[in-house]
Order: sequence, then structure tokens, then C-alpha cells
Amino acid sequence: MSPTVIILFLIIVGMTLVVTYYAAKRTKTTSEFYTAGGGLTGWQNGLAIAGDYLSAASFLGIAGMIALSGFDGFFYSIGFLIAYLVVMFIVAEPLRNLGKYTLADMINSRFDAKKVRGVAALNTITIVIFYMIAQLVGAGALIQLLFGIDYWIAVLIVGIMMTVYVLFGGMTATSWVQIIKAVLLMIGTIIISFIVLAKFHFNIFDMFSEMKTATPLGADYLKPGVKYKVPLDTISLMLALVLGTAGLPHILMRFFTVKDAKTARSSVVTATWIIGIFYVLTIFLGFGAAYFVGFDTIKTANAAGNMAAPLLAGALGGDFLMSFVSAVAFATILAVVAGLVLSGASAFAHDIYAQIIKKGKVTEKKQMLAAKYASIGVAVLSILLALFAQKMNVAFLVSLAFCVAASANLPVIIFTIYWKKFNTAGAITGMLSGLLSSLILVIVSPNVFSPIEGAAIFVGEPLISLTNPAIISVPLGFIGAYVGTVISKKQDMKRYAEVIVKANTGYKE
Repeated sequence: MSPTVIILFLIIVGMTLVVTYYAAKRTKTTSEFYTAGGGLTGWQNGLAIAGDYLSAASFLGIAGMIALSGFDGFFYSIGFLIAYLVVMFIVAEPLRNLGKYTLADMINSRFDAKKVRGVAALNTITIVIFYMIAQLVGAGALIQLLFGIDYWIAVLIVGIMMTVYVLFGGMTATSWVQIIKAVLLMIGTIIISFIVLAKFHFNIFDMFSEMKTATPLGADYLKPGVKYKVPLDTISLMLALVLGTAGLPHILMRFFTVKDAKTARSSVVTATWIIGIFYVLTIFLGFGAAYFVGFDTIKTANAAGNMAAPLLAGALGGDFLMSFVSAVAFATILAVVAGLVLSGASAFAHDIYAQIIKKGKVTEKKQMLAAKYASIGVAVLSILLALFAQKMNVAFLVSLAFCVAASANLPVIIFTIYWKKFNTAGAITGMLSGLLSSLILVIVSPNVFSPIEGAAIFVGEPLISLTNPAIISVPLGFIGAYVGTVISKKQDMKRYAEVIVKANTGYKE
């Protein structure tokens, strides 16, 4: 184990713990715990959003996917980037104007019903756990590679650390950890990309030409169809990626950390620029890993390719650069999982405990305590599930979370804002049909069942061939919302008129 690795890891962890210490002093109320009191500026929240969004799936998973699958791996970069246009133009401003702490607050601004809030909270917790598994798998693989410790111990270490950030610092600590991480990640990615490009004499065309013979895939490396051989499967994946972000609770929650819709909008613009630059640079990470590290070395370190970026850093910049990139990847995971834990905890403590069980009659002290207990519960459950997903690519795991988010949350968000006939029954059936269909289809897909031993969780024939079922489950979410509304026939036009005014102006009575 290199002393450089230990020193850089300690520096990163030390920085985040100092942030948590100072944030804990400022986190006294539920508003400060959930949303940092709405005190972040546009550029701060934009950096924090980028830090939250550029997860282990982006840095570790996509680099590995491009390295091993070529063009098909870049689908993830395209999908994740375009997704922010949907957030910016459709969701960000109305969500900030209608909500308070959680996604359920926004939906409940139109449907003041416990069932709606409860199902929305259930969706949030489900999506958070899916996403958490991906981050913890990446963390386990990274620490296992660097320190030579068992995978389960590595996952446990990250799980404990992320819980500490949330328990003591809330959203303030989480936001600043995400900001620090976003800056460090961009620095690391730009340095590696510059070195890779320099190796090809700063000629992108030469790089593409060289990649035709650099891998066992030959010229097919630069063509679609290496990983996704069925066009329908590719379309389904892209549908999940493009629409999923607008339904991710931990991303949507970030819009409540600013003072108004205008600031929320500016923060999305800042985030989109940072995220856009990063995803373009993933080409250099993936190609560089395939060329300078090699297929066999990448797969030996981690079968799913999750260690491609740290191995590339080591091949290009030696021990120091590998240590720096690995430390940044570790900070990446810590920042994202802290945001996820906070999102899941707020769904339980604010929506289920405070609003449903206690009917809004609960002290801030008790709600804070419930949020902290929920944080521990979400962390423990995610750790246990991550232990069974060690061999799965983290970018792929996240795409499944996007599928659930696009199917269960997005239809209801859009109909809540834009369809005047939408009602309580439609909201409930829409969320449940999207959630259940996506989960059931994932369970019977090749991700869970495969005739090849070790290729999936269980040995057996999958019932569907789609690895990501969004092309089925997203329409089912919209259809469920429509059918529930039409069958119920109950409407409240006055409530819709109020929602339209608030969504577009931010007016509060």
C-alpha cells in the first residue's frame, strides 16, 4: 500500500469532516437539515448539483463501459447529459415554487391526501436504495483495489462515513462536500484527458484511428452494437437515462436549497455546463483506459470495468496521479451517498412520520430525531443489498434507478403541473403502476436471471430480453395516471388554478 494513497485519502476525508463539523454548528432546524435553509446561491447549488449528479456511475462506471464496450458505453454519457435539458425546461422552476422539502411536498401541493404523500415517499426510498447500491459497489471495488481489504469491509467503511455526514451536518455539510468533490473531480478528469490527448499528439482523429486496432473488438469498437445488440434495448436505455433525472428525488431535492425559482434555474444552467464538459471528457477516460491499460488488466481489477479510470491514472501519471484520482473517486462516492441518504431520510421523517403518522403535529426536535434514525436505516439496508451486487457495473445499476424514477415519478410530476383534469386517484395509480411495473420487469430481466452462471444474480431464463425495461414501464406510468384519473372522474379545478399560479410565479399566500 502506497503512503501517497493513504495521505491523499486522509486529506480528502479530513476536508469533508471539517466541513461536517462547521455545518453541524449551523444545522439546528429541520429547514437547515433538509435544505440548508434555502441559503445556497445559484453557482453554489449548480456545483453541488454537479457534485451530486457526477456519481461513481459517471466517473468509474462510464469510463469502464467505454473502455470495454466502446461506442455503446458512450450512450450513458449522452443520456445523462441530455437529461438535464428535461430538468431545466420542464421541472426545475415549478418544482421549486410548489415544493418545500421533498418531491411529495410538490405533488401534495395539488393533492392534499395522505395516500399520495405516502406513495411518493415510497417511490423516493425505492429509487434512493437502487442508486445507493451502485455507489457502494463502486466504493467497495475502489477501496478493495487500493488497500487490499475485503469488499464487505470497504462497503461498511463508506456506509459509516456517509451516515456521519448526514447525521451531524445535514444538507449544509452534504452540499459543501458535493461542491468540493465537483471541483476536485473536474480537475482530475481534465488532467487525465489532457495527458491522454497529448499521447495522441493532440489530434483527436489520430486517437480514433488508433482505437480501431487497440482492442480485441477491432474496428467494431467504434461502432454501436457491441454491448447493445438489440436496437429496442438501446432505445429503452436512452429513454430511462433522458427522462430519469427529472424523477430522481435526491437531484430534485437540491432545488429546495435555493431561495427562489430564478436561482434554481440559474443553478441548473451552471450544473449543465459542468456536467456537459465532464461527459465529453469521458471519451478520453474510456479510450485512454482501453489503449494504455488494456482489456485484460481492467477486467482483472474488476470484471465490470469499474476501476478503469484509477488504473488509467496510474498508467499515465504513476502512483501520485492514481492516488489523487482514487481519492477523488472516493470523495465522489461519499458526496453522492450522503445526498442519497438525506433524500431517503427526509422522505421517511418529513413525509411518512411527520405528515402522515403525526398529521403535521410534531416538534422539530422529534422530526430531526426521526430523520437521523431513518438515515441509519437507509444506510444499513443499502449496505446489505450492495454486498450482493459486487460484480455489476455501477453505471448500469444507476440506469435501473433512472428507469424507476422515469416510470414512477415523472408522469405524476408532469400531470400535476400541466393537466387540469388530473386527480388524486390518477396520482396514486400513476406512481404505483410506474413503480411496480419497473421493479417487476427488472426482476424478470437478464439482470437478475441468466442461463450462464455468474452472469446475473440467479441462474435461469429471463422472461424478457430487455436489460432496461423503461420503454415498457414509462408508458405504463403515464397510462396508469391517465386511467386512474378517467375512472375516478373527481376534479378540483380551483386547486389546479392555484397550482398553475404558484408554479409559474412562486406566489405564496
